[in-house]
Amino acid sequence: MKYRLYREQQLYCDIDTAWRFFSSPMNLSEITPKDMAFTVLSEDQDQPIFEGMLIDYSVSPLLGIPLKWQTKIIQVEPQQSFTDFQQKGPYKYWKHFHEFIPNEKGVLMKDTVEYELPFGVLGNVVHSLLVKKKLNRIFDYRHQVLKQLFNT
Repeated sequence: MKYRLYREQQLYCDIDTAWRFFSSPMNLSEITPKDMAFTVLSEDQDQPIFEGMLIDYSVSPLLGIPLKWQTKIIQVEPQQSFTDFQQKGPYKYWKHFHEFIPNEKGVLMKDTVEYELPFGVLGNVVHSLLVKKKLNRIFDYRHQVLKQLFNT
């Protein structure tokens, strides 16, 4: 079963600042809870994202067990949006669409994640018991960090 997570957040900065931050893979670890031990492993991590870019990570979402994860940037509209798609990792399906909409206050950032767990019915049970809460916690953490970075 596919699930959808949607979040939006007003950032009080200009589009150039928002895009520069979010288009850098290096900043992902800054907005991910520390207990997940999220590390960008890619060699080209210092350059802005581009269509076709592969980004390798190590992440420990459960019990400190490290997992390898690779996403591919499949769509980029500079200063508007980009999409990362899981190539290898813990999900059966993962597609994360990031959108940036300039407005009178700064930039409205929107995140839409479509995802599916492996293992059919068992995956659905694990989603209900664990994964849904974990993803919400991750995005709650991101919200707080981004609030501190862009809204103070």
